[in-house]
Amino acid sequence: MHREMSLTQTQDFDEIISRRGTDSIKWNLYDEDVLPLWIADMDFLTAPAVREALHERVEHGIFGYVAEPTELREVLVERLRRLYAWNVQPEALAFLPSVVCGFNLVHQSVTKRGDGVLFQTPAYFPIRIAPKNARATAQAVPLARRDDGRYEIDFDALEAAVTKKTRMFMLCNPHNPVGRSYSEQELVELGDLCVRHRLTICSDEIHSDFVYDGARHVPVASLSPEIEAQTVTLIAPSKSFNIAGLHSAVAIIPNKELREKVVQAKRGLVPSVSIFGYVGMLAAYRDGEEWFADVFAYVEKNRDFVREFVAREMPGVAVSPIEGTYLAWLDCREAGLHGDPYEFFLREARVATNPGPIFGPQGEGFIRLNFACPRSTLSEGLSRMRDALRRQ
Repeated sequence: MHREMSLTQTQDFDEIISRRGTDSIKWNLYDEDVLPLWIADMDFLTAPAVREALHERVEHGIFGYVAEPTELREVLVERLRRLYAWNVQPEALAFLPSVVCGFNLVHQSVTKRGDGVLFQTPAYFPIRIAPKNARATAQAVPLARRDDGRYEIDFDALEAAVTKKTRMFMLCNPHNPVGRSYSEQELVELGDLCVRHRLTICSDEIHSDFVYDGARHVPVASLSPEIEAQTVTLIAPSKSFNIAGLHSAVAIIPNKELREKVVQAKRGLVPSVSIFGYVGMLAAYRDGEEWFADVFAYVEKNRDFVREFVAREMPGVAVSPIEGTYLAWLDCREAGLHGDPYEFFLREARVATNPGPIFGPQGEGFIRLNFACPRSTLSEGLSRMRDALRRQ
């Protein structure tokens, strides 16, 4: 009875849950008077199903070596079919401790020293540094930014950047930090380019559950057998269910030869998913969908709040259209600031964001802001930023 009640309770996402003193990177990095709206985790309790499953596992009291839960593959396969009409065989899944680990494993498995890796900037910073970790060559191609702040793929520039040494393309969809959710047409063209040049696609789709305005996420590998055969798709429950600290992720690799290369690249250096990572992942994907629907609705309203507040209260600052993720990409270049906007808002507003330049040179004058938090926290942070702009 206790479990049934806990799984169906309604959560109050307006509730402030203190994370001070919990070894939270987000809340411990800065002084206590700084409001952290930076690293991509949410300030909400995770799904009751996940908390209950973890409690039960702790109560069992033995934490020995662990195998993956027997039903986990089928749960994931069913989810991919239901959400994306993508039919994946259970053996196509490989479990990893994180999506970033997956980036690096794919680099290690398909590139050698001097090979080229294409990616689009601004880019999530682990994508930018993964080629260096593999002693490959980073081939950064800027996204095209329209006058309304929306970013698009520059296919001509991508085509021109491919060389005889290019081996990989790193895709981030929905895109972190600019918030694009790519259309099927864009992804078909992108996938065909990679097939034509025999480029392995490593697709970071960790934010795939956060796509707004009734749109549907399209996994690039689901578009054709040819694209699928060259793609490693990386997903995780960490963003959707706020369990990044459990370190669990999934690589979807239907091509057996490619899958074996990626798994072999672990070389005894990459650990398996922990017992709590497996428990949390299974509970989230099997029993957490109702909770996620609630948190998604709340976060989507936060997105709208950010757009409206910035447009109304922060002259000189513009928000790129947020089609996916729970991250806002703020253009502060017309705000009249002297110096880096990240430093300005940290110093003058006591609000921590992510500095744009860590995402590449195209990030100069930008900041990234995480809006997955109680609305009162978001409102306070934006109000502090507005007031700092007015005082300058």
